Amino acid sequence: MYVPAHFAADDGLVSELLARHGAADLVTSTAQGLLATMLPFVYDPEAGSRGALLGHLARNNDQWKVPSIGESLVIVRGADAYISPSWYQSTAEHGRVVPTWNYITAHVYGKLVVHDDPDWVENLVRRLTDKHESHREQPWWVDDAPPPFIAGQLRAIVGVELAITRIEAKAKLSQNRPQADIDGVIAGLRAEGRDQNADDVESARPAPE
Repeated sequence: MYVPAHFAADDGLVSELLARHGAADLVTSTAQGLLATMLPFVYDPEAGSRGALLGHLARNNDQWKVPSIGESLVIVRGADAYISPSWYQSTAEHGRVVPTWNYITAHVYGKLVVHDDPDWVENLVRRLTDKHESHREQPWWVDDAPPPFIAGQLRAIVGVELAITRIEAKAKLSQNRPQADIDGVIAGLRAEGRDQNADDVESARPAPE
């Protein structure tokens, strides 16, 4: 990934992105070519030497059956948004501006390990459910469903673990713009109801010189 120095994401931002993200794209290189699936992951920072991303694939999905060659890749994305030049003070000053796109993303590389193990998969499903349900006023839990039904569902999936070897991350959040332009970007995003994008830009704002 091309990462200019002013768009490099620090370790704290990367950890937050991996912990809070929803679904991501698993990409594996195989003798059959590239295979990809979008699926939810749980980030386990304590697994292995650099942490791991844990997820599951449908048993009928060939991606877990076909051996991967070399590293596998998970593409994790944060909030992203179109940035209009109309939000920049620079537009009125000299007009030498163009539209762009703001985003946070991490390319997470590692060794893909398959877990065709009902206990491992059940533990993962419970962790995924807790991650996305625990904040709800009336959360749904795995034990709310009949045990035979859950057992059948678990038999239909296979666990996967990306043991992380390296991460390339980028936070393109208007850091290269003058302070007045950043103010305009934040105001423009909030006016469109994109508060998460605006918060990301605010948090990445360089200190005034």
